Amino acid sequence: MLPNLSTELDSLRSRGLYRSLRLVESAQGPRVRIDGKERLLFCSNNYLGLANHPALKDGADAALRSYGSSAAASRLISGNMEPHRNLERRIAHFLGTESALCFPTGYMANLGAVGALVGAEDAIFSDRLNHRSIIDACRLSRAKTFVYRHRDVDHLDDLLRTEREYRRRLIVSDGLFSMDGDLAPLPGLVDAANRHNAILMVDDAHGTGVLGASGRGIHEHFGITQGIDVLTTSGSKALGAYGGFVAGNAKLVDLLINRAQAFIYTSALPPDACAAATAALGIIESRPDLRENLLRNVRTVQNALNELGFDIMDTQSQIVPVLIGNTERTMAISDHLFEEGIYLSGIRPPTVPDGESRLRLTLMADHSEDDINRLIQAMEDVRAAFF
Repeated sequence: MLPNLSTELDSLRSRGLYRSLRLVESAQGPRVRIDGKERLLFCSNNYLGLANHPALKDGADAALRSYGSSAAASRLISGNMEPHRNLERRIAHFLGTESALCFPTGYMANLGAVGALVGAEDAIFSDRLNHRSIIDACRLSRAKTFVYRHRDVDHLDDLLRTEREYRRRLIVSDGLFSMDGDLAPLPGLVDAANRHNAILMVDDAHGTGVLGASGRGIHEHFGITQGIDVLTTSGSKALGAYGGFVAGNAKLVDLLINRAQAFIYTSALPPDACAAATAALGIIESRPDLRENLLRNVRTVQNALNELGFDIMDTQSQIVPVLIGNTERTMAISDHLFEEGIYLSGIRPPTVPDGESRLRLTLMADHSEDDINRLIQAMEDVRAAFF
């Protein structure tokens, strides 16, 4: 039987770490309804505003009517359907790779890719601020894991130079870091992988659709066409859909089909989710104005927050962390903003390190000028009331 869990829950409450769920009563967009009241949403990953786009809904509806609500099996049994193949072809074309493979979530894509490539005879070199899915993937792989300082290619190079006695060595990094909003030093990572004959894996979940001249992600942002061996990403951020994807050459995908436990032992992504993601890729390719709107909003908010004296760290993206530090103050500010009609979540340990609690502010392409002005005014009020 379960032990008495009240002590653990009380401990979380006493340290300001207790979490609860807020119910969103409307479609995802710049404005959502919570507790019967409309609030501006500034903590969503719906960066391009596609989660409620008619084309995604139409695509999902057509797939639902043709293929039903579920694949009802793993891809290797009877769950491999035409929407999966269509999406994988589109993802590979969009990212500029030979092939791609769908997973039910981005988390599972990382688990599957790392676990298929390395094991107990191998070593992983992981950025200190990588997403939890990468951390868990490293642990589950049984490979020896070395953590290099955040974005520190020199430290990575030192580790690769000294830790050589392994069958395979895998460098893994987020592309756009989800809590700090900064970018991996991709040219340096590619050079390090080439110098030391290592595999390079990049999780670009938050960069796909946003970074680069045509939204193809961090590799396009840096003008890199070769050197990333494994590229993972997500359908649930800028694409406004669902699923996780691994892109690379055909042999990599063939290996994943045969070795990735997170692919083999789970039901396939539902066909309607595949169709929605496929539609999103078409919109991203045909609507560069969405990225332009997003970047304009990002520049406006970043400039305003800097002028107000907030610490927005080293963000280079639509993810704008507002560093507060103290957990209790962070959550008090978040609650204050919520009461003022702005939904902007506070982020606490263990998601971020102790002493680095923050507001994780994210912008969307379809936030209006009025939305942005209301946010800036609210942050002016926060500055006066809490500092």
